[in-house]
Amino acid sequence: MFIQYLDDYVSHFNISPMFQRTVESAEYNEVSKRWIVKARNASSGEVEKYSAKFLVVATGETTNPYIPEVEGLNTFPGEVLHSTQYKSGKEFKNKNVLVVGSGNSGVEIALDLANHGAKTSIIFRSPAHFLTREMVYLGLTMLKYFPVSLVDFLMVMLSKLVYGDLTKYGIGRPTEGPISMKLKYGKYPLFDVGTYKKIKSGEIQVLPAEIIKVQGNDILFKNDKLHPFDTIIFCTGFKRSTNLWLKGDEYLLNEDGLPKPTYPNHWKGKNCLYCVGLSRRGFYGASIDAQNIANDIKSTV
Repeated sequence: MFIQYLDDYVSHFNISPMFQRTVESAEYNEVSKRWIVKARNASSGEVEKYSAKFLVVATGETTNPYIPEVEGLNTFPGEVLHSTQYKSGKEFKNKNVLVVGSGNSGVEIALDLANHGAKTSIIFRSPAHFLTREMVYLGLTMLKYFPVSLVDFLMVMLSKLVYGDLTKYGIGRPTEGPISMKLKYGKYPLFDVGTYKKIKSGEIQVLPAEIIKVQGNDILFKNDKLHPFDTIIFCTGFKRSTNLWLKGDEYLLNEDGLPKPTYPNHWKGKNCLYCVGLSRRGFYGASIDAQNIANDIKSTV
């Protein structure tokens, strides 16, 4: 249905998307007062040149899969994956699998692995809020009528009632509320769809310490414990590549590809440069950005 929506949108507004292009550079020309964009055509290999008065950066928060540098990782004989490469836990039955990263991707992959009979461990480096989908829905509804501080208080209280003390499983609870953390840092709470029960039963082992180094199949952790694994799955997020191709922008985006100006003024830069979907507010934030940009361009032309 979503793909059909996109197709209908393209047809209705007579848009001509150009696929299989990789932007190599985008630079503002002071003489022509236009943005010059160079993109490589993956089919022909040719570099194509485009010119426009307005440039909207909509490359997303999750551009390039990121795997951190780990000492000795090249000595690991097993399979090393990023979460984007993961398909199913079926192929990992009876294998010792380490999930690195405790965001929603990490906890759901750990759950899928455990459901398919893998001997699953997950690293929790940071404290986390466990919430049910019902809690999240209630919180989003309450935000329409109550301040963030009150909603945060209620979400934390409900989480404590449902999940109790998570520290006995090696999981801390953040000092800031889940809504505040999402707004400040773009960090989502954990939407629990069954992972907690697997942790409680011991089917998923929580390893709170970070990795020191890899020694073949063995991994040494900061608490000096050594654990053997057959597979490592990195659920360690993404890096944005905007800084590699966007030239001459010293105001709008930082080196990590996120806006320098604070919300809600983050979407507009200089020389008719804009960004959409980089406010760490999901589809809702992208929608607001798009409307602001469209209105601003309309007022200019």
